[in-house]
Amino acid sequence: MTKKLVNTLLLGLLILFISCDSKKKDDKTVQAVTPKPNIVVFYVDDLGYGDLSSYGATGVQTPNVDRLANEGIKFTDAHSSSATCTPSRYSLLTGNYAFRNNAAVLKGDAPLIIDPNIETLPDMLKKGGYRTGVVGKWHLGLGNGDVDWNEEIKPGPLEIGFDYSFLIPSTGDRVPSVYVENHHVINHLDKNDPIEVSYVSKFGKMPNGIDHPELLRQNADNQHSGTIVNGISRIGFMDGGTSALWKDEDFPDILTDKAIDFIDQFKDDPFFLFFSFHDIHVPRLPHERFQGKSSMGPRGDAIVQMDWMTGKVMKALEKQNLLENTLVIFTSDNGPVLNDGYEDLAEEKLGNHKPSGIYRGGKYSAYEAGTRMPTITFWKGKIAPGVSNAIWSQVDIYASLANLIKQPIAKNTAIDSENMLPIMLSAKEQKGRDYLLEESYTLSLRKENWKYIAPFPLNKAIPDFIEKAKNIEGGHTYEPQLYDLENDPSEKNNLASEYAEKVTELKTVLEKIKNKTN
Repeated sequence: MTKKLVNTLLLGLLILFISCDSKKKDDKTVQAVTPKPNIVVFYVDDLGYGDLSSYGATGVQTPNVDRLANEGIKFTDAHSSSATCTPSRYSLLTGNYAFRNNAAVLKGDAPLIIDPNIETLPDMLKKGGYRTGVVGKWHLGLGNGDVDWNEEIKPGPLEIGFDYSFLIPSTGDRVPSVYVENHHVINHLDKNDPIEVSYVSKFGKMPNGIDHPELLRQNADNQHSGTIVNGISRIGFMDGGTSALWKDEDFPDILTDKAIDFIDQFKDDPFFLFFSFHDIHVPRLPHERFQGKSSMGPRGDAIVQMDWMTGKVMKALEKQNLLENTLVIFTSDNGPVLNDGYEDLAEEKLGNHKPSGIYRGGKYSAYEAGTRMPTITFWKGKIAPGVSNAIWSQVDIYASLANLIKQPIAKNTAIDSENMLPIMLSAKEQKGRDYLLEESYTLSLRKENWKYIAPFPLNKAIPDFIEKAKNIEGGHTYEPQLYDLENDPSEKNNLASEYAEKVTELKTVLEKIKNKTN
């Protein structure tokens, strides 16, 4: 081999090495500028702080959610914005506290509570290039207050930023007991059998729980003794739409399949999926393959069902090779409740299980269990496993995701949302909110270990149904309350009289938050 040929070969190898090295550097640059991640929010209903085995549950195992907790960040002080569902959902999707719009638990025929003229979380993500979908329980109202369930139903999710929606219109315990996909009830096949709904009085031919208790699979209180569908009496009255009526036991398969269909359809685009579970809300009627899988009756079995649904969606993401480019947020809309209208043995079969963990109260309550939620963030390869004690709220998801995708937030929008992205992505970041507001039938304010619960006005009646009908400590009084959660996490010792200055401080801050306008 001649010297000239050797030099030529060496030069060729050098050029090849430089080209390969340059390509490697380019690959690293591409990796550094990660495409906008997919975002999946698992939003469970009425799941308490202690209802997952990774959070100390007994009597039920949740291996799929536990995997997220073990491989992601498990939060110990993350909160829904409210102790009831409609307000929490409103805050998550708007970035505003629910009290600013007097958001409360809605009837099944209530109008849409979110103004289509404001920019919502899905609106913001769409501007950032995302495809957006919501599957599951809605309970934010539909239409303008005079819905014809036999025609186009709008405004709804598609008018506030979602590209696709498949809904339980309100809740499983409220009529109409039909699915709404985008703007229409599905499987409504007979125009001579129109759907009619009333929350005023009984009407029509469909039986109700008051007059026909013999038809019920679960006995119910008076509120839940309206029209009977699938052997369960609901809140409100409806007639017609026979071909469109749901079967509660089908929820896990139908809702999960719709969520997976959305993922499969938009796997090549950045997408946002708001997967809003019906479980473990009443009525609890898990599919037969989950019945008996816990020691706690239907409520425990519904938790097992919820865990299976979570696992199936995660497997769908894995099948599409999306786990490394998907941020998952798992949480619940408010605290737990056992007897919420139906006799399903939730109290009788509770055993040693503590749905609220060490915390006091539950759904509806001003105490910590009303809003302190089991909350997990997971992103394969991006989030290191850990436990975080940082304080943050679901109202912060809006600003945090905007920061994640570098999308500006419109002026006068999401005024209560704060950027908590650093703590959502790293357990090493422990700096959360300076102040955290909790809504129930009053307002509460957290600052570090201190919690102030505002008293009820003397001219306003305290809702006594929480204690009487739900067997939950409501925490609503005519006196101010102050708790040191570091030394008294169960809120047993009211320190308001001993720390009057701290009460005044937190009360003043709370008033400033209430009066905030932008």
